[in-house]
Amino acid sequence: MMHADDVPGRLARGAALAALLLVAALPLDVHAAPSRAVKAPPTDAPAVSIPPATSAAPRPLSESVAAIVNDEIISTYDLAQRMRLLIITSGIQPNQENLPQFQRQALISLIDESLQLHELRRVEKQQKISIIATDAEVREELTAMARENNMTADQFLGALKSQGIGPETLYQQVRAQMSWQRWIQGRYGSRLRIGEDQIKATETRLAAVASKPQYQISEVLIDANRAGGMPQALQGAQQLITQMQQGAPFPAVARQFSAAPTAAAGGDAGWVSPGELPPEVDAVLDGLRPGQLSPPIQVKEGVYIIYLRNKRAGAGATMVSLKQAAIPLKADASPADIEAARAKLMAVRADAKGCNDLESVASKAGVMAGDLGDAEIADLAPEFQQAAQTLNEGQISEPIRTKVGLHLVAVCGKRATGSGAMSRDQIENRLMGQQLSLIARRYMRDLRNSATIETR
Repeated sequence: MMHADDVPGRLARGAALAALLLVAALPLDVHAAPSRAVKAPPTDAPAVSIPPATSAAPRPLSESVAAIVNDEIISTYDLAQRMRLLIITSGIQPNQENLPQFQRQALISLIDESLQLHELRRVEKQQKISIIATDAEVREELTAMARENNMTADQFLGALKSQGIGPETLYQQVRAQMSWQRWIQGRYGSRLRIGEDQIKATETRLAAVASKPQYQISEVLIDANRAGGMPQALQGAQQLITQMQQGAPFPAVARQFSAAPTAAAGGDAGWVSPGELPPEVDAVLDGLRPGQLSPPIQVKEGVYIIYLRNKRAGAGATMVSLKQAAIPLKADASPADIEAARAKLMAVRADAKGCNDLESVASKAGVMAGDLGDAEIADLAPEFQQAAQTLNEGQISEPIRTKVGLHLVAVCGKRATGSGAMSRDQIENRLMGQQLSLIARRYMRDLRNSATIETR
């Protein structure tokens, strides 16, 4: 997915901005770095010793070769530096389990950048044009990033230096990303034309699902080819989920690990409707609540991690957030049992002030209670629909009989939020972004296939 407001050059600023936000707050243990797609290095790539994070480490005299890309050497020093940068920019604490994933990502990033700069130098020579960002342009980009966080470029680079990262490491990453984005946009952006039929088809599809819920999501896509295979992609995704559950920021992780075009925006895919993502993702989204992370979702090209930020009802629908207290009763329960359960629930209803204390009051009374989450009123069980429609926020229903028991339903939230229709320009921008992303992925695939890449 490509967020509608993605623009050229945002990749460079987004990736390095994460470093700016995190560098001062994170203790560094071991490692750093990544970027985009490449022929995945073998999982048994040489282990790299990460120097302790003191001041910017001098270039070691005994560095060796980590990889050779079209006769250009990537040293173990380069790899160690990039791994260290990756830790800072992702917010993930390294350990023995995820160290190989960091090393693989760092090596993939360096190989990608080497391929991109090699191709851009070839184009510059052939066409006698300037594409690769100059030192002054890279410095200007870093200055802009620093300014966004009330720092100077020197303060920013000084913060990196204090973490043992030389400025050339970030310069290389930003230069490659800026230059590649410039080339892709310049070569293909002006040539691409989104046809009226494509826009109409998208409008028709969006209209068809306008009454269904919409989801505001962030995404990470682990490319199976880059990860070394689907098992490695699944393992890597699970490790990232564990780290995010322990506090690693989703946007920082997405910028450094995601192969989706939304990586530049920290994984922000905006509002999506059913059918915009693979069906495997749609199936999981339906069961998530705002604020939840998905488990790893395997799709054809790799593994998704989805963070559901918000959910809204479709056009003409009302979304409610519900809690319940319930006493199980068989369908053929006796009138006496039903009346006893009703009396118990009415006592809970009398003591509870609303959603905030329904569960605690029910627990003290020996009654099961729980959160039913968000749902459209039309999707609720018929017995609950009337209560959801008529009750105001904070109110609790009288006992409701179903075939499985007797229930109190509390309305914790209610909103009628029609789906915001995308404008024609937004649709065109999104389609353009998707096309450019597809072109860039194919371009990189061809570069990898034609390159000589040797890992040591």
